[in-house]
Amino acid sequence: MIDKELIGPPGSPERALLDRLDLGRMPRHVAVIMDGNGRWAKQRRLPRVEGHRAGIASVRATVETAARLHLDALTLYAFSTENWKRPHLEVATLMTLLKEYVRRELATLLANDIRFRVIGRIDQLDSSVRKALQEALDATAHCKGLVFNIALSYSGRAELADAARRIAEEVAAGTLRPEDVGEDTLASRLYTAGLPDPDLLVRTSGEVRISNFLLWQIAYAEIYFTNTLWPDFRAMDFLEAIADFQKRERRFGLVTEPEPAVHRT
Repeated sequence: MIDKELIGPPGSPERALLDRLDLGRMPRHVAVIMDGNGRWAKQRRLPRVEGHRAGIASVRATVETAARLHLDALTLYAFSTENWKRPHLEVATLMTLLKEYVRRELATLLANDIRFRVIGRIDQLDSSVRKALQEALDATAHCKGLVFNIALSYSGRAELADAARRIAEEVAAGTLRPEDVGEDTLASRLYTAGLPDPDLLVRTSGEVRISNFLLWQIAYAEIYFTNTLWPDFRAMDFLEAIADFQKRERRFGLVTEPEPAVHRT
């Protein structure tokens, strides 16, 4: 049961919107492309890194809201493989902020029974970053609530290539027959194996593209675009995305309305 008081007090906009949601039709897994940190900083004539710093509060608000709504999983796109091409100082600052976030938020993750996971090519990260991440992974491994995935050095195409490589290695080793390879086989080799596919994909900042994120997993996801820049994204924005999700009819290729009767003379 959702404790509505944790979302917002009676009379608040968040509480009013939550009261209108159908709690029986919540998305199980929400994925978010966090975009707009640089533009947020530019609007305020600040360095880009200040936008990334401000975005930490949005991560905290989104994770806590997802946990309080009792969602199964939340996946945040934090750093793509393409982001390695950014200026060295910006990348270094992002990694420092990541380590700070993980260490500062660990107690909150544990208090909310949130299991922390990382998806992506983690071996490309600096050893100090991997160490901080591993500490959080180990500390929250027993948690049974929200699964919080953070995508780092992530690429949807790279994920599919890694899954295909694993399958090829198993076939070559004789532990898997080519004729047994199907969609479930590939899905079980993805970074998100064991989790439901996202029902809802949210992208902030007004950009309307997928940016190589969870390409396999979002095949049937509802997509919600908002003009809100990521550092301004809060619980109300998250609830608005879910409200929009609940307005849609999810058919998965099926026809839900009966064909009109044909009257013959």
